[in-house]
Formats: sequence, structure tokens, C-alpha cells
Amino acid sequence: MSHFDRFERFYFENLGIRGELVRIEDAWASTRGTTDYPGIVQSQLGQALAAVLLLSGTIKYRGSLILQVQGAGPINTLVAQATHVRTIRGLAHWRGSPEGKALPQLYGNGRLVLTIQNEGQEPYQGIVALDGDSLSQALESYFSLSEQLPTRLWLFANEQRAGGLFIQSLPGHEDRGEDWNRITHLASTITEKELLYLTSHELLFRLFHEERVRMLDSEPVSFRCSCSRNRIEGVLLAMGEKEITSVIEKEGQVKVDCDFCNRYYTFDRVDISALFSGSPGLVGPRTPH
Repeated sequence: MSHFDRFERFYFENLGIRGELVRIEDAWASTRGTTDYPGIVQSQLGQALAAVLLLSGTIKYRGSLILQVQGAGPINTLVAQATHVRTIRGLAHWRGSPEGKALPQLYGNGRLVLTIQNEGQEPYQGIVALDGDSLSQALESYFSLSEQLPTRLWLFANEQRAGGLFIQSLPGHEDRGEDWNRITHLASTITEKELLYLTSHELLFRLFHEERVRMLDSEPVSFRCSCSRNRIEGVLLAMGEKEITSVIEKEGQVKVDCDFCNRYYTFDRVDISALFSGSPGLVGPRTPH
């Protein structure tokens, strides 16, 4: 695991402002896998992963947090997921040529949906329109509507790394506008190169060297996909024997791909017969080399 695969918290002493910093490298490479994303799609997916990691540190939950964008534009699906233990996965689907388009056109005036899946509880969803110039602006709108706390985000991603910086006023300190304006002004000077390549201490010193900043313990970030043969078998059972048998008759096998990790699962006639007779799991997953 790269030393850049970290989620880190910090706060400004005596100001009532907290922050988060995340950078991913190996986890980002594993998320992309073998998919050849166009540059703008890759950037949006990397930013979404950084964003959902930052949000995972601000929302209390035990389970998963999913950021999803859907629309009628060139990028019709974007999904980024983080768990409370800082594992991530994500994917994007696109059509045509998305390069050179502004955010509203990129997603076809879509919407951003945040879903919190707490273990043992009903999912909670928050929805905001994608009418700004960036994912960070849409998420700032979400916080202003849901938590009503001043919040700013800066997100960057390239082929090698993705990262984000998060600043938020603590409850009860919203009236300290002078401090907030100063800190956000300093944070706004951040560049993509600084966020993605400086160490955490170098970055925070570069931005806030005249402030009293205290860093807390960092947490590792890693890629993990929750797909499994048992899960796929459950999906096939839900589809029904008649439909699955018809696929076997036409194709000779059932093949299911996981877009998140590029693993694929195949089921032949023997597997399907065993599955619907109540004896699944005779053959393990077959993955590409």
C-alpha cells in the first residue's frame, strides 16, 4: 500500500474549524483496473472517490456511503462507495465523447444522490442537483441544505492519484466569519500538484503556516470489492430458473462480470443445475489473467 493511501483529520486550534485530507494511489489504480477511461471520466471518478472518503469522515454510520450521479449526458452513471473502515470501490459508464463538456452537460443536468447504508437500518438518501461547475460545488450545496454548516471541498484526480481537501465549521462557531473567510481563502490557493504530490505536513504548512494546525492519527485507505460467487448465485436464483436456462440454451453458459473489480464468474449447465437443485458452489470463480 502506498503511503499516499491515507485518510487524515486535522483541526485549527481555537478557531472552531476542522479539516480532512485524503489521497489515494494504489487504491485508485485498483479501482480503475483495466478500464480505459477517457481523461474527463477518469478525473470525475477519482474526484468522486476522494469526495466519498471525505464524506465518510463527516457522517456517522457503520456500513457504506454511496455517491451516485445519474443523468442523460455522456457520463450516464458514476458510482463511488466508501465504507466506515475506509475501503473504496467505484465505476463510471459513458457514451460518445465526453471531453470538453462542462459539468451540467457532462451529466445531462443529472442529480447527485448520497445513500447512507447503516447496518441493520433502512438506507437514507440525500439528493442535490448538479447545476454547478464541479462535484465539489454540488457537495457543498448538499452540506448547506442538510447540515447547514459552512463547508468547502477541493477535489483533484489524474491517472496516478486522486485526492481531496475538506474544511468545515464546527457547530456553534458559524458566527466566526472572519476566521472562516481567512481559512477558506488560504485553502483556495491549493493546486492540483500540491494536493496530489506533497506530503500531508508539507501541504498543511504550505497552506496554513501562520495558523495553529493539529493533525490527528491517519487511517489507511484500500480498495475492496464485495462481489462473490455466492452473491452472484443469489442474483441468478432471483432471476428464476426459466430465464437462466434460456440463456444457457443460447450461450452455453452464463457469464457475469463485476464492473467494480473486473472479475468474472461463469456458470455452465452443471453449475446451473446444481444451483437450482439446491447444491450451489461446486465451481469457484474464474477470473481473467
